[in-house]
Amino acid sequence: MPPLIEFENVSIEREGTMALRNVTFSIAAGEHVAILGPNGSGKSTLLKAITRECYPRFPFQSRVRIWGEETWTLFELRATLGIVTNDLVATCTKPYSVFETVLSAFFSSIGIWPHHRVTPQMEAKARQALEFFEITHLSDRLMTEISSGEARRAVFARALAHDPKALVLDEPTNSLDVRAQREVREAMSKLVHNGVTVMVVTHHLPDIIPEIHRVVALKEGRIFFDGPKQQLLNSQRMEELFETPVSVEQVGEFYNLSLQ
Repeated sequence: MPPLIEFENVSIEREGTMALRNVTFSIAAGEHVAILGPNGSGKSTLLKAITRECYPRFPFQSRVRIWGEETWTLFELRATLGIVTNDLVATCTKPYSVFETVLSAFFSSIGIWPHHRVTPQMEAKARQALEFFEITHLSDRLMTEISSGEARRAVFARALAHDPKALVLDEPTNSLDVRAQREVREAMSKLVHNGVTVMVVTHHLPDIIPEIHRVVALKEGRIFFDGPKQQLLNSQRMEELFETPVSVEQVGEFYNLSLQ
């Protein structure tokens, strides 16, 4: 299969600043990868390049490919690559039921509207996604009435309803309490073990679940390092990346970062 994602000499300018500078990397089909970096490193811009919200500054010298293709329709892209961002979680947290929110993925909407034609197959897919993330019991609850961790899993289920080949998760545990963080990371591991390729965009080392073995670090819009996490997730490299004294500790199969 062609690579899941390919960036070739990608530079992107946003508000007069080069947010990405000559970025080149690829992620193979079935490879689980973390994109790591401090705030302002270019992570959000890289994500927007994947979702086609931003385009390379020099299009004739750059390439962004997904599954080997440079041109996608929106619905084709959503069917093959599920993307969960914090903005999407906030947008989905509306007074609609969890089931309706997951079902609305088929219409690229938030909630189901009178003109939407819901089929039994769509309902079955939505229920399967709820069951996968173990939130079937929340089906009739409003998104505004559940915890932030439960809402995050509901949005994961919404992204999974299309049976995508891969999921891109942007800061998946941001603003969650300790219990919710654990629940979300367990859900991420479950995705991996069920054959879904996972790409995590984060600045939290504990989000790099054991199933992720490769880390691509961004700093000031450039690839700072790219390689096996066992070689790169150490105090020296993290101090260089975040430009502050830190200590990295491995606890079991997870990594934690603390200030010195």
